[in-house]
Amino acid sequence: MATLQSKLEELVPQWRETRSKLLKDKGNKVIGEVTVEQAFGGMRSVKGMICDTSVVDPGSGVSFRGKPLLDIQDLYPEQTFCLLLTGEVFPMDSDVIKNYQREMDRRAQVPDYVFNILEAMPSGSHPMTMLSTAILAMQKESTFAAEYATGKMRKQDYWLYTLDDSLNLLAKVPGIAAAIYRLVYDKGGYINWTAGLDYGANYANMLGLPDPTGTFADLMRLYLHFHSDHEAGNVSANTCHTVGSALSDAYYSVSAGLNGLAGPLHGLANQECIAWVLELNEKYNGTPTEDQIRDMAFETLRAGQVIPGYGHAVLRVTDPRFTGFNTFGRKHFPEDPVFKTVDNVFKVVPKVLEAYSAERVKEGRGAIANFWPNVDAGSGALLYHYGLTEQSYYTVLFSVSRSMGMLSQLIWNRAVGTALTRPKSVSMKYVADM
Repeated sequence: MATLQSKLEELVPQWRETRSKLLKDKGNKVIGEVTVEQAFGGMRSVKGMICDTSVVDPGSGVSFRGKPLLDIQDLYPEQTFCLLLTGEVFPMDSDVIKNYQREMDRRAQVPDYVFNILEAMPSGSHPMTMLSTAILAMQKESTFAAEYATGKMRKQDYWLYTLDDSLNLLAKVPGIAAAIYRLVYDKGGYINWTAGLDYGANYANMLGLPDPTGTFADLMRLYLHFHSDHEAGNVSANTCHTVGSALSDAYYSVSAGLNGLAGPLHGLANQECIAWVLELNEKYNGTPTEDQIRDMAFETLRAGQVIPGYGHAVLRVTDPRFTGFNTFGRKHFPEDPVFKTVDNVFKVVPKVLEAYSAERVKEGRGAIANFWPNVDAGSGALLYHYGLTEQSYYTVLFSVSRSMGMLSQLIWNRAVGTALTRPKSVSMKYVADM
């Protein structure tokens, strides 16, 4: 009977052979160069990593294992994780997915000490602090760390124990995240994982929000799928990779990655987007007109601020994840006032940014590179519709999803034997003397 592990046992030798061949045949090929501006600018667009799970193309957006995201937007999270690892889309009734779901059921019980830690944390602790702390506390459960400590683990088996840690962590993250939601926002007792229920529906159920039509569970499946992976260079994935490259186990690595995700320039952006939309609705006592949105957009820009959710470090087109979320909203609740504002902002803001960019150029300032929405521009409005209005929790939702991407990359890197991350830095004097 096929399992995720058995599929990987077939693939890992192929990956290693490909890696060896590429190093032998292409090892001296140059894949990129770095300018001083890029070195000061966060290494933006510098090609310096290998990542097979996903690619972000500036002109088309993210693809998972070569499959454009909107072509596979109906995948369940179980299928997403298995796709990221193997490159294959397994049907929900396949042995691989059925066995994966059984593994999630078997591993989903969160240790009692994790709840004790969460309940003991200071009042006012941020939900992301709580999630990262809970994951780090479970490091004692790491099978990789325990086996490595024996001194007998073979390097070629690193990925096997990392897979075991990853399955344990993925199974528990939704329950921990849901418990944080119910604890922090006083929603009542914790809700246990339900065996036999899919991953997205389980998370939706454990959050405890009313879902009479089942569409909130549909949104959670879509949300977890869309946010799962975005190449290796984003802050959360890159941090997880760097920590993992030191052979830190999955718990250390993912906790570190989530600390990066918590930053305002990464995962926290979705809070800022919905806050701007709600400010619009409050200012105009309901869904604003397109003219009112235009006025507010110019006011925001001329005050030296950005319009949250518009622009992207890599993309130069509308983020396909925004398109998918917008399609979901139009299908299920097109008249929701918050969603209508998001939809109307999409009609207006790209034109405003284009006009404002032209103004900047005339004034001798730089042009705006991207006028189009990213994923954060619309996701908060969908959550808001279903009653998940606690904006400080939104990055936790992102975290549950991004854990799949970070862990799939960690397993892959252990499988092919990626080296310790250690880029060379230079001083400003070195640059000045060039």
